[in-house]
Amino acid sequence: MKVLAAMSGGVDSAVAAARAVDAGHDVVGVHLALSRNPATLRTGARGCCTAEDAHDARRAADVLGIPFYVWDLSEQFTESVVDDFVAEYEAGRTPNPCLRCNEKIKFSALLDKAVALGFDALCTGHYAQVRDGDDGRELHRAVDHGKDQSYVLGVLTAAQLSRALFPLGDTDKHDVRAEAASRGLAVADKPDSHDICFIADGDTRGWLEQRLGAQPGRITDEAGEVLGEHQGAYGFTVGQRKGLSIGHPAPDGRPRYVLDIQPVTNTVVVGPAEALDVRVVLGERPRWCGPAPVGPVEVSAQVRAHGDAVPAVAEAAADGAVRVELRQPIRGVAAGQAVVLYRGTRVLGSATITATSR
Repeated sequence: MKVLAAMSGGVDSAVAAARAVDAGHDVVGVHLALSRNPATLRTGARGCCTAEDAHDARRAADVLGIPFYVWDLSEQFTESVVDDFVAEYEAGRTPNPCLRCNEKIKFSALLDKAVALGFDALCTGHYAQVRDGDDGRELHRAVDHGKDQSYVLGVLTAAQLSRALFPLGDTDKHDVRAEAASRGLAVADKPDSHDICFIADGDTRGWLEQRLGAQPGRITDEAGEVLGEHQGAYGFTVGQRKGLSIGHPAPDGRPRYVLDIQPVTNTVVVGPAEALDVRVVLGERPRWCGPAPVGPVEVSAQVRAHGDAVPAVAEAAADGAVRVELRQPIRGVAAGQAVVLYRGTRVLGSATITATSR
């Protein structure tokens, strides 16, 4: 099988490519140039897809003895991921750029280009598993639950899964590093990248302010009493406790949390922790990893990449909406996040959260 191996310059993608070679596939490595100014992105373990990473990926390809190329997808990345990130925050939502990158770049723009060039599959270093099932290929959680990335892959369709290879899904991370060292790969001890790759210093609020400017507004309680001011509602997210700058405690002395962001009035609403409890999640733009479920189905729902999944009942409507009723409340659920639905370890699909209720 002719396989395109996406090589980020990290240890995971290097070992994934090596395993594809060991499996007898005809492997070609490719590094994605996603930044228009790549030399400025990495600070320690932050960032990815930098000039440094491209060099590391090339060295790994040389060790494996496979052809290697760099493909410039920076324009698509800027439009589909970076600009989307800014627009979502400006609209009072909290997006997940890694999930959007998988949906729009790695398993859309990249996979489409690979297929057009005659490749049969795309290999990545994601921690997830693809298994054969009664309805075709199924996406499952990784063996290493601490590294599991099935949540950010919940946007993949059945057609995309049929061309996806995730060779690391059955392996713990520490074993991957040991394997990289035994293969003579220089990236064996390279730190993992963290946070948002295009915000190198991790200061999301400051990065957004540079692009959106100061937008002063009010911070109020649930009754509408003004408690303070902010310089941009985009700098807050539901569930946030720190950085509210209210200046005085609640009457009962308990901490306040962001409960709601209202972009029309540029208002941030704060209140007690229990007001964050959510029992119903509504979503749109569902992406099913197989056939869409019919009628109410018992699932586990996860709303954060590293959050816990909770028992729930989900139902897809004819108009594309998805309603998820949680068996137990969860806190800090924001519009713009994804709700990913599981049955056991299998990913059924995902939807973008539009609203919640208690």
